Amino acid sequence: MALRSVCAAVLRTGTDLGVNNARTIVTTAVLGRRVPPLGPMPNEEIDVSNLESLEKYRSYNCYVRQAEEAKNERVWWKTYRSYLEQADHGAERVDIGLPYCRPSRTKEVKERRQAMRENKRNVELERASRLRTLKISLDRVQQTWEKTGRPSDVKKLADHYGVFRDLFPMAYFLPQVTLRVSYSQGADGQVHHGNQLTPAEAASAPRISYEAEEGSLWTLLLTSPDEHLQDNEAEYLHWLVGNIPGGDVRAGEELCHYLPPFPARGTGFHRYVYILFKQEKPISFQEDVRPAPCHSLVDRTFKTIDFYRKHQDDMTPAGLAFFQSQWDESVTSTFHDTLGMKEPVYEFIRPPVYHPPQVRFPHKKPLRYLDRYRDGKKHTYGIY
Repeated sequence: MALRSVCAAVLRTGTDLGVNNARTIVTTAVLGRRVPPLGPMPNEEIDVSNLESLEKYRSYNCYVRQAEEAKNERVWWKTYRSYLEQADHGAERVDIGLPYCRPSRTKEVKERRQAMRENKRNVELERASRLRTLKISLDRVQQTWEKTGRPSDVKKLADHYGVFRDLFPMAYFLPQVTLRVSYSQGADGQVHHGNQLTPAEAASAPRISYEAEEGSLWTLLLTSPDEHLQDNEAEYLHWLVGNIPGGDVRAGEELCHYLPPFPARGTGFHRYVYILFKQEKPISFQEDVRPAPCHSLVDRTFKTIDFYRKHQDDMTPAGLAFFQSQWDESVTSTFHDTLGMKEPVYEFIRPPVYHPPQVRFPHKKPLRYLDRYRDGKKHTYGIY
């Protein structure tokens, strides 16, 4: 009743003052009221005026333990993870990878302590550390990381970029085999886990290397979950090689020849994912063979999950590497020359500024009139 009286008074006042949007002002004022939260906000109990009184973390392990406890506490608000779990009806993801045996934590601690004792006894190492001339071998660091924490770290990166969500819905795997993909001799052309490469750099098939036992068989797949022009749920197959003996990719059965990335102009970055499958036995890929050469996007329409379900009894995903790429000038030639189609463009291309023909005697023209007709692509701005 009181709110109705206030609204009537404001409407009457607005009419007397000649204001036509008084109703809008009242509605905005009513809807703009702040609703108190349903419970305490995060870190509400921290006294920011006296930060010295806060408890200090004595070690990193203590910090990790308290962080895990805070993470497992139930909160009244919904997080992004809870929204995803609600969308997936709370179903747990299935591990479809190779069996993983985590190294013994006790053994790792013993080896670390033994290495620390040896370093303390090393006089040259102590002297180099004191004189700040100590050099650390990054190759040894890379090897240690690949042997210990690489599978779990790569899985986290794949989850961050949504690779498992789009290629293997409700499933994941630990990439235990280190897949090395290189488009050039230098480090700039290496494919890691989400780095950026241009389509021109990935114009030809890369060099693939991985550790394989003698007599083993593998399947290599390159797909893009973001590139399809008509179906958001489908992918485009860029490369497929099956029955690879050991680590020799060239000796494998090429089911679909390599096609360079062609992200459409104006669509941003696209993901290109390499997946390495380990086969249990030789597989007949008669249904997966594409015509050679395959320049039809209809024939290259692909779904990784369907391909895996068809051969899941005979192969297991073991390696993973992916990169991102966006449009450059080489994509235009790929559409026109390789695919034989018009290039789709999803952004506005501003036409060049039109200038009338230059007159010999610019009577009553501004002083910067000649700047319009200077050589060079850099635009000049000013009052003409």
